[in-house]
Amino acid sequence: MTTTAPVSSSGTIPAIATILVISAAATAFLFWLIYVHPAADAGSARMAFLPALNAFLNGLSASALLIGYTFIRAHRIKAHRASMLTAFGFSTLFLVSYILHHALHGDVRYPAEAPLRMVYLPLLASHIVLAIVALPLVLVTFYFSLSGRFPQHRKVARWTFPLWLYVSVTGVVTYVMLRLAQG
Repeated sequence: MTTTAPVSSSGTIPAIATILVISAAATAFLFWLIYVHPAADAGSARMAFLPALNAFLNGLSASALLIGYTFIRAHRIKAHRASMLTAFGFSTLFLVSYILHHALHGDVRYPAEAPLRMVYLPLLASHIVLAIVALPLVLVTFYFSLSGRFPQHRKVARWTFPLWLYVSVTGVVTYVMLRLAQG
């Protein structure tokens, strides 16, 4: 393990403020895309694979997170960093695919008559709310790690990891529930 020189904390406040602004802008954009913007090709089957791809990418992200967690518990820092960067990459690809799907097809509603609707809606709500919270936490956690602020990284990562994992796993679960309800 290598040590790094102490890092000045003078840039922390502006960096975190920038992360919060970017996270708020991303959240506002997604709400606009899903709830305001008309779907470009709502009735089309074009790129119908995107929801399945989104679930797959969420599953890969969850797997990389769990692998990264086991690496850090074993003090394998380089492997942990590689796993977490991989999880971030999968989550980023998910976001791009998610935006593309919603730009093309709009929002897909859970059928009102489906039997598990009372389970699906609270699960989806928790997924959405915690995804909004997880985004800036993930970015701040990466900022602290990449800038060598490891004590701060560890403190934030204790919150980031379970939230990010929950969001990744519930992304897969909500996809499966929606597909089963649609028959």
